[in-house]
Amino acid sequence: MTYVVTENCIRCKYTDCVDVCPVDCFYEGPNFLVIHPDECIDCGLCEPECPAEAILSEDDLKDEDQPFVELNAELAEVWPNISARKAPLPDAEEWNGVEGKIKYLER
Repeated sequence: MTYVVTENCIRCKYTDCVDVCPVDCFYEGPNFLVIHPDECIDCGLCEPECPAEAILSEDDLKDEDQPFVELNAELAEVWPNISARKAPLPDAEEWNGVEGKIKYLER
């Protein structure tokens, strides 16, 4: 089992989760974060820290969130590692909870 960043992170990109990760398994894209599945130790510290509630255990994913397992693995291989908290995107609060954000994912 691993933790997965899901759609609600898109255009929010809060990094509270990054601050608590003991193994620095987060990777940063322009408007989304991902977790490297081979580096995540399943500690669960990140999940309650996400203001957007965008991080879920792989075991708790809904059917519509399943594509994010592969997306996290794919993008973690090409995006740079992030190990320190940064400010969220300027309009993060406006995007938090908006559905259908996958079309806005910037690679």
